[in-house]
Amino acid sequence: MVAICSFLFLTGVLFGYFGIAPFAISFLTSFTIPGVENIPMLNSLINYMIMFTLPTGLVFELPVVVYFLARVGLLTPETMREYRRHSVVGILIVAAVITPPDVASQILVAGPLFILYELSIYVARRAYRLHEAELEG
Repeated sequence: MVAICSFLFLTGVLFGYFGIAPFAISFLTSFTIPGVENIPMLNSLINYMIMFTLPTGLVFELPVVVYFLARVGLLTPETMREYRRHSVVGILIVAAVITPPDVASQILVAGPLFILYELSIYVARRAYRLHEAELEG
């Protein structure tokens, strides 16, 4: 379980670093205000990198959270399939929160999150079967 959690978190951090950060930093540094010179500082660059990588790493832990919820019996794969449309809206909201106000980076984050949601349905199906087997046996 530690290996899976570490792999998912590291994958999310790498996605945030290599996928989101180049687009987001170029978007944020492209703002110009007449009479103001835009000079990025190292401190702000580090803050931006943390802002792009840490939330993405945490969001990529979705299959692990779904596994535990399904294992306890709080979440079923049927429920996840039934509320798939609602989850798309939720995924777009989460992607909008963890990215700058750039539509390209929001869609760039929403794609993998939707893939993780679909993977989580499969994980929930397997974990819920284990939960049902424990209740029967």
